[in-house]
Amino acid sequence: MSATDIDYYELLEVSRDADARAIKSSYRKLAMKYHPDRNPGDAECEAKFKAISQAYDCLKDPQKRAAYDRFGHAAFQQGASGGGHGPQGDFGDIGDIFETIFGSAFGGGGGRQQPRRGADLRYDMEIGLEDAFHGKSTEIEIEVSLSCETCGGSGATPGTSTRGCNLCNGYGKVRAKQGFFVVERPCPTCNGRGEVLVDPCNACSGEGRVDRPQELEVEIPAGVDTGTRIRLSGKGEAGPRGAPPGDLYIFVHVKPHAVFQRDGTTLVTRIPISFTTAALGGSVDIPDLSGETNTIEIPPGIQSGKQLRKRGAGMPVLQGRGRGDMVVEIAVETPTRLSKAQREILEQFRETETGDECPESRGFFEKLKEAFGG
Repeated sequence: MSATDIDYYELLEVSRDADARAIKSSYRKLAMKYHPDRNPGDAECEAKFKAISQAYDCLKDPQKRAAYDRFGHAAFQQGASGGGHGPQGDFGDIGDIFETIFGSAFGGGGGRQQPRRGADLRYDMEIGLEDAFHGKSTEIEIEVSLSCETCGGSGATPGTSTRGCNLCNGYGKVRAKQGFFVVERPCPTCNGRGEVLVDPCNACSGEGRVDRPQELEVEIPAGVDTGTRIRLSGKGEAGPRGAPPGDLYIFVHVKPHAVFQRDGTTLVTRIPISFTTAALGGSVDIPDLSGETNTIEIPPGIQSGKQLRKRGAGMPVLQGRGRGDMVVEIAVETPTRLSKAQREILEQFRETETGDECPESRGFFEKLKEAFGG
């Protein structure tokens, strides 16, 4: 018995819409039944075992199964019509079958490979927070592959041309059989172009591009942050032999600032104030990145960690309107060096304390008394 004499689904005793699990289960049951070790000397069982193994090998693979469902056993018969693209004509039909089902990834793919676009490039730029606030125009220099001026990017010596590739007969692809399949790859001689240079350009060795430094002007918009990506279209690597260039991507990194930490469009800073200012109230002047001075009013009795907000004194909105806020976090500083007069004043103040001046402290110690029985 040959697997090509009977339908694969009939061999495995499953319906044509059976899923992979059902096919596998049925195959295991049949393989155990007809295995030569269980049927020594039985030629018919051995042939049946080979047939169901061949059927399972096809149906367990989604690509092979799709080809079989559409074309039956003919999907895996070689040389049915002969011919084909390029010097591997014996495999033309099966390549066309898989091209019909799966597209160019598995079949002919429509002839020569299209010109390959140049690679995209990355440039990391570090700027200060002030530059991120105002924006800036700056110049960078990068080493990049540019179109060869000698041959105009064609890769050929001026006055010469190209000829068809002998290996792929100008098709740009070659085919090779691997088991049931025919694998199609770009021609190694012409790299998928279908043609080769008669006389390569000496300046670029036939590549159509050469490496050299390039100076570019970059506009950094106001409001950029670390991770912002700026795209310069067509400023990447030149494509081979006149193919379109790639793009250049500028990745922005904003350096830490001495005063402000940034959270989106919000600028955060921590300012120490004296304990007398915290108790009596007052004000502090904080300049923002625009150079404008912002007066922050401190209410009496403020505590460490309290945050005060100044609207519109933060970072500008990237590609938008307005600015974020400035947030000032208060840190009450206890004096570490006191004069004799200051100490005497504080001693007098302590003698007048009733506990009502610091309600949080008084409440805490009352809780201690309750928790530990006085």
